[in-house]
Amino acid sequence: MSHKPEVAAFFDPRTWSLQYVVADPETKACAIIDPVQDFDEKSGQTAARHADRILAYVAEKGYRVEWILDTHPHADHFSAASWLKARTGARTAIGEKVVEVQKLWKGFYNWPDFPADGSQWDKLFAAGERFRVGNLDGFVMFSPGHTLASITYVIGDAAFVHDTLFMPDSGAARADFPGGDARALWRSIREILALPDETRLFTGHDYQPEGREVLWESTVAEQKAKNVMVAGKTEAEFVALREARDKTLPMPRLILHALQINMNGGRLPEPESNGRRYLKIPLDLLNASPWE
Repeated sequence: MSHKPEVAAFFDPRTWSLQYVVADPETKACAIIDPVQDFDEKSGQTAARHADRILAYVAEKGYRVEWILDTHPHADHFSAASWLKARTGARTAIGEKVVEVQKLWKGFYNWPDFPADGSQWDKLFAAGERFRVGNLDGFVMFSPGHTLASITYVIGDAAFVHDTLFMPDSGAARADFPGGDARALWRSIREILALPDETRLFTGHDYQPEGREVLWESTVAEQKAKNVMVAGKTEAEFVALREARDKTLPMPRLILHALQINMNGGRLPEPESNGRRYLKIPLDLLNASPWE
């Protein structure tokens, strides 16, 4: 981890999501991580306010976008990866295990012809694979548990862990989505916390417990010492805590909307004969979840 990237965070209060621009200060090359495409489920409207804000920042800083990176197929917002690729020409990427999510959800959506081969992205990263952002060295860690496909991007001294770890006062991701597993999540967390203590960790959501200001950056040392679900816990204690908590959580309000977009690389459905796009929502699929 020979370089220290410049990291800018962009918070979406509608979905509690954090998006990042990670830049090499020497070459001005950058990557955009987990960008959000705006969607209002009440009216069905889509927009690109957050993606436009990111592009305005990139232009202001004089950056060149080399990568558009997703950590996993998100269940709570639409990915803006496809929208941003059309405007920047940058390569899109995700972890290679996305094909397992595609195989699972194409059945849920009854899409037998859906190509569950990851071809919707320019690059599928394998665990341990290395890449570069300008002169910054990066590599990929496989971080399953929250989803089958979750990965961590380590770029210089910064690791982008998305839902695997939250801020220390908030714990860790849920593990009850289809394909999720609390024991796998524990192993992923331990691997992340084996990085050097000074490694900066950037999370993908912040739910602002007790109304505090939004936060997104911690270190490995802080997480090991203070994380409310991890610090001082055994694997068995963590799994019991995580599974008990998950039983109380309703599904994200956009999970059935978002997965059909995000397992397709952030592409909206093709317009039908009347020029309109339509989402497909399977009924009574996630019956074990509590209602809000």
